[in-house]
Formats: sequence, structure tokens, C-alpha cells
Amino acid sequence: MRVRPPTGAPLDVYVRPAQREAPRVPTMVGVAWALLVVNTLGSQQVVTVLSIPRPVMQVVTMGSMAVAFVLALLVNPRVRIRPSAYLLLLTLLALMSVVGSSSLESGLGALFRWGRLMIFVATLWLLSYWWDGTLTLVRKHIKALMAVLVTVAAGLVVAPGLALPDEYGGRLVGAVWPIAAPQVGQYAAVAAGLVFVLWLSKSTDARSAVLIGGPAVVLLLLSHTRTATIGLLVGLAVASLSLLLTSVRARRAFTRGIICVGVVAVAFGPAVEAWLQRGQDSENFASLTGRAKTWDALLAAPRTWAEQTFGVGLSNKSFNGLPIDNSWLSVYHEQGLVGVVLVALFVITLLMVAALRPPSPSRACAIFLIVYCIASSYTESGLGDASPYLLHLVVAASLCVPTASNSPKPLQRSVE
Repeated sequence: MRVRPPTGAPLDVYVRPAQREAPRVPTMVGVAWALLVVNTLGSQQVVTVLSIPRPVMQVVTMGSMAVAFVLALLVNPRVRIRPSAYLLLLTLLALMSVVGSSSLESGLGALFRWGRLMIFVATLWLLSYWWDGTLTLVRKHIKALMAVLVTVAAGLVVAPGLALPDEYGGRLVGAVWPIAAPQVGQYAAVAAGLVFVLWLSKSTDARSAVLIGGPAVVLLLLSHTRTATIGLLVGLAVASLSLLLTSVRARRAFTRGIICVGVVAVAFGPAVEAWLQRGQDSENFASLTGRAKTWDALLAAPRTWAEQTFGVGLSNKSFNGLPIDNSWLSVYHEQGLVGVVLVALFVITLLMVAALRPPSPSRACAIFLIVYCIASSYTESGLGDASPYLLHLVVAASLCVPTASNSPKPLQRSVE
């Protein structure tokens, strides 16, 4: 399309208009995102400073989802959305989940969880209009995670006995709002990992990295969460590799990181091993705190063709009263082989799209989040239902959107 210059204007070229810039992100989008994070907090059986009745906790978490949807609809009344393969596959997963849930093998709660998942996905579609491939959503995500971690730190200061309970092996939990140790570790690892990647790519300063990443790492270590720690290390390693060709800081940090890991492994090997074992005997450690026994029982359980294909419906991620603690087996149990295929497709799609993007801070953050979720999926559930893991992948998907900076440059030609 030609752009005609004004009559008499000394212009000897015409240009094709560049891609339209992404719209400015309204404040309500950030509020809606924070409410989605609140919705995924859950209501764990943890003793808190002020006793919070379970119905109240459920009203807060479930209510935050409804408010987030309303805010997303108010800020996007014309329902403008951005195409996304990730959201499309996630929508198919949500729609397919009604087949297993409608059988009511998991009780009426399965249909309630299915409705929650549908509202969750609908809210994400409404917010997708503001996905622009920049670090905007990354920064909002870090702020939301740090707000949760501030409540955990406050509980540690106010009531250290409740925050580090003996019945949980002295692991850090939320004493203000009931947050289990694995979830504390997850939020801390993701917040620390993202801010470190931003620092490696020179998208934030050292002061911010220390003030945010430092306390987050301390909370991670106090939570004694092995999955989150391994996910953080693996995610940072892969994200650093994606920056090696474009960042001197990343190359130096990667080299020094390998040296530090080697020194720690040699000099503090027994202490690291004791931290990883968490006082467990060799049999319990080898079975991943009993997870392997639950996995074997789940796979050995007889299933009908429908149950194997579509699952038994959305549940509380448990089998025979024991937590499954594996995203792939949880999806297989609840959404069947069809669900496993859809989850694998959106994870692989995100990873391939991120890998094919030009080197940038956005690409590095996306790779960190995807690798972290893949590493954590082995001993944590959440890839098939409304959860923090799906929110992490949403941030990664928003970073994979082409921006005006990496779109084709305006075409320039001489006028005859």
C-alpha cells in the first residue's frame, strides 16, 4: 500500500506502514493478573497466625477468579484477542475436560473445577490483547509473586514457629496465608530466576537483582524445596546459554556459575547431600518421598476405554487419597491420553517458538519459564488445570509474540 506524500512535499520515497504498535497496558490488566495469581494460591492445611476458616479461603481464591474475569471484560469490552497457539490448545484441553468430569467419577467437584478452568481460560483470552512480546507481563508477574512472598516473609518474622513447623520438617510455609512449602519454593524460584535473567540480559540493574533475587533465594532455601531448586538451576543454565552469543555478562556469569557449582559440590558435598535428603532414608529418598509408589499404583489401576482416553475428570490431583505429584500422570488420570497429548503439544510448541526467536531478554525469560515448568512437572502437578504453572507458561507465551522491533522493516523504494 502506497502512502502518497502531501502535494509539493520534498519526499522522494514512499513507505509501507510498519506493524501497529502494541496498545498501552491499562492498570486493570495488572490487577486482573494479580487476582489470577491469588486464585492459584489454593487453601492448604497450614496453621496460620490468624485462624482462617476454609470456606473463607475458598471464597477469597474463587472470588478472585470471578473478579479477574469481570475486570478483563470491563477493560476489553469489545473482546479483542490475540491469536495464540498456546491458548488455543489450552482451550481444547479445557473443553475436552468436560467429558471426563461429566461422568462424576470424581464427584460434583469435577464440574465445579471444570467451570473454574473455563473461566480461567476465558480470562486469559481477554488479557491476550495486551501481549506484545515485551517484558511488561514479566515485570507484573514478578511483582505479583513477590507480593505473595512478602506475606510469607512477614509470617516468618511474626511467628517463626508457625512458619517453620516441626510437622513439616522445619520447612518454610505461609503463616499469614496458608501456603505449602513446595508452593513457597516455586514462587521464590520463579521470581529469583526471572530477575536474574533480566540482570543477565541487562534489562535490570544489579541493585534490583540483589533486592529481589537475594531474599527470594533465601526463602527458597528455607522452604527446602528440591524441585524448585533444581528447576531454578536448570532454567537459569538454559536461559544463560540462549544469551551467550549476545551478552558478555551472560558468558561471564555462565562460566563463573559452573565454577561455583563445582566448588560447592566438592567443598560442601556432604552438606548439599544432607540438604537434598531432608533427613530421609535411602529408600524414601529413592522413591521420591513415596511418590513412585503412588505412580505405580495409578498406572496399574484398571481403566475403561473412556477413562483411559478422557480420564476420570478434574479432581484434587490425588489417587487413593495420596497426592500424585506428577503433572503428566495427573493429566493422564484426570483428562486421559487426549489430555496428555494436548499438554505435550502446547509445551513443545512454546519451546520451539521460543527457541526460534532471535536472541533477546524476552526470549531468555520465556526459555527460563518453559524449562522450569518442564523440570518441575516430574514431581509437581499443575499443567492440566488452573495453576501457577499455567500462568508461568502464559507469561512465556506473551514473550513469544512478535514485536514491532523484530517485525519486517518498512519497505522503502525510490519514486520514479
